[in-house]
Amino acid sequence: MLPEPTERLTFRRMTGADLEAMAELLGNPDVMRYYPRPKSRAEAQAWIDWNLANYANDGFGLWVLHTTSDGSFVGDCGLTWQEVDGRRVLEIGYHVLPAHQGKGYATEAARACLDLALGPIGATHVTAIVNPDNLPSRRVAEHVGMNVETMTLDRDGRPIVVYALQRPVRSVSGS
Repeated sequence: MLPEPTERLTFRRMTGADLEAMAELLGNPDVMRYYPRPKSRAEAQAWIDWNLANYANDGFGLWVLHTTSDGSFVGDCGLTWQEVDGRRVLEIGYHVLPAHQGKGYATEAARACLDLALGPIGATHVTAIVNPDNLPSRRVAEHVGMNVETMTLDRDGRPIVVYALQRPVRSVSGS
């Protein structure tokens, strides 16, 4: 299961062959500015392995993003299960290389993932978990229609803002 391609982006599953690109993305200090630190090459491999397990277990995970124009690697975006305040939530996550930031790619990819989550996956509640200081990521969440649901701490005690979009559940009435 993959999001539909957008006008400018395609999605595909990560593979072991993506180690160089993912190590560049996750090891970039600008991309990882709101994380405790950039990831090492071994941690980038663990990231790929985690997504391979997500695909097997859930049918989705974070996908590799490429431009439709020339196939350039943009970053990753997708859906993963996260824990917030003791409850399991479906999150849209996204990381974009600095050369591609500010072009609307994260918003475009997040919207496609949101459509997949609310459509074929059947989710009724989708989140984006963001560091409060990460204004670009906060804007992405807002641009796809999410609103602040709560401000809390992550499992390591760091502050986070949880954006969410809740699709109303339609009641079925008997006739």
